[in-house]
Amino acid sequence: MLRVQKVRVDDIYVPTARRKTLHPETVRHLAEDILENGMKTPIQVRHDGKRHILVEGLHRLEAAKWLGETEIDAYLVQAKRH
Repeated sequence: MLRVQKVRVDDIYVPTARRKTLHPETVRHLAEDILENGMKTPIQVRHDGKRHILVEGLHRLEAAKWLGETEIDAYLVQAKRH
């Protein structure tokens, strides 16, 4: 079973290919929703021994950054590299 843990936003690496899928308008809408309702679903990261790498939740991560959050709820998952 996955457990939610706090991860520092600045410690999460976003692969270049994932960054290309970012939609700023979606980030803005998500940030507004997070302000009103909180973060509903944690992001997913994997750990490669040195850093956390984003697996799922780019827009949620960017919304948290936009809101000035220093930590975010995340599931640590076992995932293959893309």
